[in-house]
Amino acid sequence: MITLFVSLSMKLFFLLTPFFVLSVFLSMTEHMTKTEQRMVAIRTTMAVMVISLVLYFAGNPIFSTLGITLDGFRIGAGSLLFLSAVSLVSGKRSSQEAAPDVDFAVVPLAIPITVGPATIGTLLILGAELGGATERAVGAGALICSCLSVGVLLRSARPLKKLLGSVGLSVMTKITGLVLSAMAAQIVFTGIRNFLH
Repeated sequence: MITLFVSLSMKLFFLLTPFFVLSVFLSMTEHMTKTEQRMVAIRTTMAVMVISLVLYFAGNPIFSTLGITLDGFRIGAGSLLFLSAVSLVSGKRSSQEAAPDVDFAVVPLAIPITVGPATIGTLLILGAELGGATERAVGAGALICSCLSVGVLLRSARPLKKLLGSVGLSVMTKITGLVLSAMAAQIVFTGIRNFLH
C-alpha cells in the first residue's frame, strides 16, 4: 500500500501541472504583498483539493448514470491528457483571464488552470478503477498529499522563482509535459487493450 501511495502521489502531482500553475500564479500575484500572495496560495490549494476529491469520488456514479464504459472514457480522457501534455511541452498552453467579480484563486487558478479538462477526466478514471475501500482511501490520501505539495510550491513562489528563474520554470513545465504524455499513452493503451479483449 505504501508503494501504491507513493506511485499515485507522484502521478497526481504531475497531473496537476504544478510548475505551469506556479508560472501563472506568479504572473497573477506579482503586484501583491507576500501575505496577500500566501492567502491566494492557501485559497487555491483548498479549492483544488475540494474539486479534486469530489471528482475522484464521482467517477463510478457518473459512468453508471451516463452509461459510459470505463475503457471508453480512458481512451477519450487519455487523448485529452496527451493534447494537454503537448501544449505544455510546446509552451503553447494559455492561461485564462480572471473575471473581475470572481475570486481568481478559484477561477481560473484552481479550475481550469490546475484542474483542467484532462485532469478532470483522469481523476474520474482513477476514482473508478481503484477497487476496494482500502485502495480508494489510499488514492484519496495520495490526492490530498499531491494537492498540499502544489500548495507548498505556491506558498514558496517567490523563493522558487529566484532559485529556478524563468528558464528553470519553463524546463520543469516541459518535463511535466513529458511525464503527462507517458501517462496519457498508458491510459489510452489500457483502454484499447481492454476493448480488444
